[in-house]
Amino acid sequence: MAEDFDVTPFDVEGQVDYDRLIDKFGTEEIDEELKERFFDLAGDENLYMKRDFIYSHRGLDKALDEYEEEDGFFLYTGIGPSGKMHIGHIISFYFTKWIQEKFDVNVYIQVTDDEKYWDRDITDEEIDKYAEDNIREIAAVGFDPDKTFIFRNREYMGHMYDGIVKIAEKINNSQAQSVFGFEGSTNIGMNFWPAIQNIPTFFEDKRCVIPAAIDQDPYWRIQRDIAEKFGHKKTAAIHSKFIPALTGPEGKMSSSKPKTAIMLDDSPEEVEEKVKKHAYSGGGDTLEEHREEGADLAVDTSFQWLRNLLMEDDERIREIAEKYSSGEMMTGEIKEILVEELNEFLQEHQERKENADELVQQMMYDGELAQEMWDRNIDLELQR
Repeated sequence: MAEDFDVTPFDVEGQVDYDRLIDKFGTEEIDEELKERFFDLAGDENLYMKRDFIYSHRGLDKALDEYEEEDGFFLYTGIGPSGKMHIGHIISFYFTKWIQEKFDVNVYIQVTDDEKYWDRDITDEEIDKYAEDNIREIAAVGFDPDKTFIFRNREYMGHMYDGIVKIAEKINNSQAQSVFGFEGSTNIGMNFWPAIQNIPTFFEDKRCVIPAAIDQDPYWRIQRDIAEKFGHKKTAAIHSKFIPALTGPEGKMSSSKPKTAIMLDDSPEEVEEKVKKHAYSGGGDTLEEHREEGADLAVDTSFQWLRNLLMEDDERIREIAEKYSSGEMMTGEIKEILVEELNEFLQEHQERKENADELVQQMMYDGELAQEMWDRNIDLELQR
């Protein structure tokens, strides 16, 4: 049995046993049958789900049923602008973009510049700076600008407030405390936050699908409790595992420790230095031990990143796994491969970010979906 671990919406400690986490959260495994159905409807395979990095869900089968019945679904995700983004942040957006492209659906991206003000010791000026940078990173992913709406809560609040008022009336303190762990010292802004966070799940009269890491699942428990009271469907969720920090399999990558995370603006030299200095090795402690016993792939950061996030070529990843686990390949060699793959990914992303101004304008204000949303007032009606 794996060592003890703890997963909450705010922190991850220890080496996570993902099967046990499914049991703890009461979610469902994405089995081979559901995976094949998802790929068949998409008309393509997705690396993250194919390699079981995307591995758990709530209600994905129902969303696919409704897609087949031409009722469809929509996507919702977000970012808290409290710092620069690292590769762990952006992978979820690339998966969301893939779903949008394959299923031709709308995406709503909430930038929580209110929650981060309440939750972090951070100034308005810092939030503005990080929000602008984070939005450019997200735009660089390549969402359809006419089917994507990126909004900052404090700017768009007037259009959502009527609906938020209705949601807030249906969430009591006990619910918020049990899900979020709020205490008597928690400021009242954070106590109000669950109502704000849930409003985008009601933006359309279809099922909302949320791609996110599995630690975020408890956030949507409240929505599932109240959705049908407003005549809406309960959210579906697609859960990923955590991208391990460079330093090893315990916990997850954090932008608060930038030397052990790959940031999206890292230079090729910074990537090489970080990987070679910090990437946790599953190889043997000595050359002889490594040659004899090989590497433990399950804890080796370089292999896990290559397998789960970066290397599409199935044959090449199988070859690396065989050679590295048998001791034929050295740790230095797999780190070199990781550096090459990371720098290729980052170079392409950074080039798109440099030219993202027009995309940001479309996704926030001028695109078809954005214009529709700025003309709307989001309200809800209780079902009697």
